[in-house]
Amino acid sequence: MEINKAKGMIEAILFAAGREVKIGELMSALEASSEEIITIVESMKEDYKKEDRGLQIINIGEAYQLCTKKSYYDVIYSIFDKRNKPNLSQAALETLAIIAYNPKITRAEIESIRGVNSDGTIYKLLDYNLIEETGKIDAPGKPGTYGVTSEFLRMFGFSNLNELPELPRYKVDENQQIVIDDVLENQEKNELSDEKTIEEEAPMPVRDEEQVDEQLSEKTNQE
Repeated sequence: MEINKAKGMIEAILFAAGREVKIGELMSALEASSEEIITIVESMKEDYKKEDRGLQIINIGEAYQLCTKKSYYDVIYSIFDKRNKPNLSQAALETLAIIAYNPKITRAEIESIRGVNSDGTIYKLLDYNLIEETGKIDAPGKPGTYGVTSEFLRMFGFSNLNELPELPRYKVDENQQIVIDDVLENQEKNELSDEKTIEEEAPMPVRDEEQVDEQLSEKTNQE
């Protein structure tokens, strides 16, 4: 298949879809292998980067989506009516972070971590399509589990969950609470390490003893 024609076909599909399109869908439409699709799309990404264009192709899991560049947000937003956006409270952000870092987590486990009832927050996140039910676990009552959606990845700019920032690791006690003493100890160690690094990078100048004696002798003679 001619490369430019394939690029045009993929661009048309992504534009018309208005959503993330799975690699399998592109393979079926173009009758091409996954390797060919990936190679073509990666080349298209470079085209968008080189040319000063307002569009880009982003990865969302095993799918692609055509969207506008962030740098043109202000220009685009001024044209359209103010659209409803998810208004995430601190509680919602906390719950969302817990689910993102703990795929297939239950409601009870979420509430155990947060220490408060999370029914309303979970319902709101489900309504915003940021999380979804991922199944049930083999436990009394068959509790459901939750995970984040592709909409979460798209909204926060991640291709997959492996791109989430690494969390700090601290010891926890028998109640699964962070041990504050260990946190403070780690902070103190980091501060001492920073001070030591500064001292090592900028040592005090060492003056030659003979040079000091000569300077003192000259000063005495002048007096």
